[in-house]
Amino acid sequence: MQSMFRENDLGIAHKFARINWGLVLLIFCLAGIGIASLYSAAGGSFDPWASRQLVRFGVGVIGMFIIAMMDIRWWYKLTWPIYFIGIIMLVFVEAKGHVGMGAQRWIDLGFIHLQPSELMKIAVIMALARHFHGLSPEQVRRIQYLVVPALVVCAPVGLVLLQPDLGTSLMIVMAGAGMVFIAGAPLRLFIGSAILTMISVPIIWQFLRDYQKQRVMTFINPESDPLGAGYHITQSKIAIGSGGVEGKGFMQGTQSHLNFLPEKQTDFIFTLWVEEWGLFGGLFLLSLIFLIFAIGFGIAMRCRHTFGRYLALGMSLNFSLYVFINISMVMGLIPVVGAPLPLVSYGGTSMLAALIGFGLMMSCSIHRHSKVTR
Repeated sequence: MQSMFRENDLGIAHKFARINWGLVLLIFCLAGIGIASLYSAAGGSFDPWASRQLVRFGVGVIGMFIIAMMDIRWWYKLTWPIYFIGIIMLVFVEAKGHVGMGAQRWIDLGFIHLQPSELMKIAVIMALARHFHGLSPEQVRRIQYLVVPALVVCAPVGLVLLQPDLGTSLMIVMAGAGMVFIAGAPLRLFIGSAILTMISVPIIWQFLRDYQKQRVMTFINPESDPLGAGYHITQSKIAIGSGGVEGKGFMQGTQSHLNFLPEKQTDFIFTLWVEEWGLFGGLFLLSLIFLIFAIGFGIAMRCRHTFGRYLALGMSLNFSLYVFINISMVMGLIPVVGAPLPLVSYGGTSMLAALIGFGLMMSCSIHRHSKVTR
């Protein structure tokens, strides 16, 4: 009876059978929506976006399965090395990173522009899952045990802000705060942090760059400059509204195909999808995303070790944050930030980060009975 819980005794075939194939199917469906949307964005051509996205997805899925098959205890041991490698990559970006769109965020590897800040979100969640794995509920409620999580989050956030990338740094903070909340930190900590943040808004405003201030002002009143700073969000709202209930049809979106909608292959791809497939299409996509989150939550609840439970919940939370921020942004509910829609938006690093997260989630499921010790 005990041998069935010894994950090292599991063969490859047994592990393969334990993969959550429902999650795999949903991942393929979501990626399929992305590839179809990129095909449409290019006017009915696989080049330049859909073909590259398809190749990246194929390679990424292989990596996802490899990550899933690796014993969860290996990922536990590799957590801190992965985190510090991520920090080193962020430092390298600051020193010799590739500059694009006015920001220094990428490492040029030739075949891909790697964005370490995207991968750092995964590393932060892993580090926090390992830290809280070794703490009792009573210890989590004590402030002294939250110093390490604060440092784990603040170190990459400071480096990402130098790029500058306010959107990604805020996502790291939110993912980190979510992990601390999941671990059971006292509610007064979050209330105090929220109050302190609101009090500090006038000071923070002084340190924002001009384009960041402009984004906030545009969010408050996008109609003030509809052909300038408010152009993106104005066109996005028009496109979403024009899709109606049933949409205009595949490759029939006027705002998208007449090039009124900027960045339709990346941050605003949800807008393109809704314009073509309407409310029904948007709800279908959101249903897929909700099911992915629900499966991730179920994996966490079935995991018998706290490291896997926190890791699966963290990856589900990170995925949900991406979705919430992207869709809220294109609908004008929050200021415009650089946040792609996972597996749907065009981008190598965002695709890689999403599939790494799902691979770790599957590893938690396959090795849910493992005994993970400090």
